[in-house]
Amino acid sequence: QGKFTLLRDTRTDGSFLVHHFLSFYLRAGCKVCFVALLQSFSHYNIIAQKLGVSLTAAKERGQLVFLEGLKSCLDLWFGEQEEQSGQPNPLQFISESTSDLKALFDFVRVSLTPASSDSWKGPVLLVDDLSVLLSLGATPVVVLDFIHYCRVVVCSQLKGNIVVLVHSNEDSEDEENELVVNSLCHHSDLILWVEGLATGFCKDVHGQIKITRRVSLELTGEQDVIQIYQYKIQDKNVTFFARGLSAAVL
Repeated sequence: QGKFTLLRDTRTDGSFLVHHFLSFYLRAGCKVCFVALLQSFSHYNIIAQKLGVSLTAAKERGQLVFLEGLKSCLDLWFGEQEEQSGQPNPLQFISESTSDLKALFDFVRVSLTPASSDSWKGPVLLVDDLSVLLSLGATPVVVLDFIHYCRVVVCSQLKGNIVVLVHSNEDSEDEENELVVNSLCHHSDLILWVEGLATGFCKDVHGQIKITRRVSLELTGEQDVIQIYQYKIQDKNVTFFARGLSAAVL
């Protein structure tokens, strides 16, 4: 069975983790379905090129299926939608009275179900970022149902992996978003929680990452494994170090 990885950010931007997983899985030869709700294709492609991966080439060879959420929304709002091969827009729920994510789920399922000619390794669903679905009008229950069905198909049936980014703020009044975040935390195999420094900006330390491996999900009676590091984002990579061992301190 595949793994569900939750990327969570608070008071900072955790998108560098999305770029890492995207380039990592493409280099590993996996079939990737990328539900990109936050940025354009060119944005992700420019950063991927810095990391040594071409998203354009990956799309052309059928390894990457890319859903450009911004374009899909504009197509729906301004009536420029062109149905491809009879398939509805994956985000059609925003123009309907019911916030049903079945079309988005069908898009993921069809994209990652291997064809007989496919030679790719395990399938991967990458979502950036899930909080956008709530902003577009989907209810927390519908979003959690969508993730549940994706896990059944991708992780259980296809033995693939899912990586999802959500924004989080424990002091926020956005109760719907916090409900989704807390629910996902309970069901994740791995949680990477990126936080901005409580002391504010520092040029040598950009934030802190808390890595939680949910060993308790395996029902072995063991405690979850938690590791905490600080990090600095550079042009083409990210440096991690133990707390108190940054260049600013040493």
